Amino acid sequence: MMTESAAAPRLHRKGEKPMEGNVKLDRRTVLKSMGAAVALPAIGRGAQAQATETIVIGGSVPLSGRAAETGLNVNNGYLAAQKFFNEQLNGVEIDGKRYKIDVRLFDDASDPARASTLIQRHLDDGVQFFLGSFGSNIVLPTAAIVERAGKPMMQTGGASDQIYTQGYKNIFCMFPRASRQLYNTVEYFKVLQPAPKSIMFAMANDAFSKTLAEGAIAFGKEKGLPINDIVTLPENITDASSLVNQIRSKKPDVLLATTHDQNSLLIARQLISSNVDVPLLYLSLGPQLKSFRDALGGYSEGLYFQQFWDERSPYKDAFFGSAQKFADYYRQHFKRDIAYHTASGAACIVAYVHAMKAANSLDPAKVRDKLATLDVESLYGRIKFTPEGDGDPVHLGSTVGQVLKGTAEVVFPEASRTAAPVFPAPKWAEKRRG
Repeated sequence: MMTESAAAPRLHRKGEKPMEGNVKLDRRTVLKSMGAAVALPAIGRGAQAQATETIVIGGSVPLSGRAAETGLNVNNGYLAAQKFFNEQLNGVEIDGKRYKIDVRLFDDASDPARASTLIQRHLDDGVQFFLGSFGSNIVLPTAAIVERAGKPMMQTGGASDQIYTQGYKNIFCMFPRASRQLYNTVEYFKVLQPAPKSIMFAMANDAFSKTLAEGAIAFGKEKGLPINDIVTLPENITDASSLVNQIRSKKPDVLLATTHDQNSLLIARQLISSNVDVPLLYLSLGPQLKSFRDALGGYSEGLYFQQFWDERSPYKDAFFGSAQKFADYYRQHFKRDIAYHTASGAACIVAYVHAMKAANSLDPAKVRDKLATLDVESLYGRIKFTPEGDGDPVHLGSTVGQVLKGTAEVVFPEASRTAAPVFPAPKWAEKRRG
């Protein structure tokens, strides 16, 4: 994994080798619509004038520090889209001129204060368009800075409700706000057979994870789910033994932990080492990452998670062609495994290009207005935002994923299913044997 030191922020500039580590469709009906024809505007790839000017899009991402595992995926999504537009399409045409896209990203080292300083540096340098970091704790302060400056920010790493209740007009996210993200998960718990008699929630005490759990708990209670225990964990978990002991004592049928990947990995490892089983173990972020599954090996089998994107989805894209073609292009140029944050990162650039072309301008206010009304299919799905700027909860909402035979599959809703779910999941001892 390539990182930069905290003392020397890394800036990607145009032409530099990217830094990397090793019918309208919605999430509910996407795979049901396989094969459906979708009309899209034709994007010319023929003879074009050479791009001589640039559109600078600045931001920061965690290439090091605690959030780096997912931050690197966001980073590579941004850079893959930049590379594709510049090298495959000779840039983009806006108001009769061709421009190359110049994505400039600092390593914020997973530090909100550092990220804030770096975003202000971009503003001081005259940057007009922004990309967000990963983690609501970083996006919260940086979004406030960008909003005060009146510049648009496209981001795929901050979904805390706090971001979308400030009256901001310039901040747009590829995900619904956290409190709306797990509606499909609650619906899945409702149809489980045998029906769970006891559900435990464990939430990390950070802006995103806490709100994600609280939204699911409220919706779950409304739906009559037997939510018997709610546990609050530290933001950065160093020991999950207290949670493990509660699970051993309470024996819930379902544990839903709203935790980021490193916290999720720690919880899973301590459950394994303690031989404490849960018939359905749901870790909101972690199992969808190949690196996470590799770290656990066979123990990852049967784990549940929230999933926002699958390259097998039949999404069409005016530039890349389709979700699958984006995935193919990415693998040709990047060694790091693809993840849904990679696709959503690329979609941020796609959204900017659509908005700039619709505005026929690079005026930030005009581009912002076109982002606010954007409604277009892309490699990531149908890009459409709420009036507050978060992703539309139907069109950009999550599905339920499960690790089956080492692969991240979609198991609910049924219309989006790529594999049949397994419940209850195999016990640790069974996984250990084979």
